[in-house]
Amino acid sequence: MVDVEEVRNKMQSQMRLEAAAEEDDLPLPALFDKASRLHSLASSSSLDQEGIRKGVDLLRRCDEMVSKLGLFSSNETKDDVSTTNLKYLLVPYYLGEMTEQTAQEDRVPILKESQDHLKEFISICEALELIPQDELELSRQKQPDTAANRRAQKKAAQTKLQEIKEKKERRVRSLRAAALSAPIEAEEEDVLEDDGEEERENEL
Repeated sequence: MVDVEEVRNKMQSQMRLEAAAEEDDLPLPALFDKASRLHSLASSSSLDQEGIRKGVDLLRRCDEMVSKLGLFSSNETKDDVSTTNLKYLLVPYYLGEMTEQTAQEDRVPILKESQDHLKEFISICEALELIPQDELELSRQKQPDTAANRRAQKKAAQTKLQEIKEKKERRVRSLRAAALSAPIEAEEEDVLEDDGEEERENEL
């Protein structure tokens, strides 16, 4: 007699393998979108440990791809980073948070890895000047190097990141609007010139 539970487990394992194979071929944007959705669910405590581990795995792969593609450089500032790539600055931030939620009997390695990712995020934000210098100095004076301080810096950087993204998007929309209106203005100028020539011809 066929064991229904065994068959179901095999089917689930096969489905997971197929899903993993599909994810191997995903480009960075699609991979990050999947990881972001899992991070959002984890933040609202709506994700089980299997989902959290999957999210961590996806984010690690995102981190590897960002490094291989060389999307960010220590010589760049926030103005040099394209709007499209801004969201990938959040990879170590998401990775730190989801790693911290991973269940493991020995919590020390998990917490250390989580803090390493969060420190990486803060370092990137400092290098790109996403955290205002006065806020950074004030934060350090009040809380030299604590988890609470790093979280405060992380939140400040995330807020600044969103502001920069919105600013860049507004600039792009403004440039597009200007580009679309330019031909119309040029046509209006041509019409005015033609009218002026006609008036001069009539005067003659």
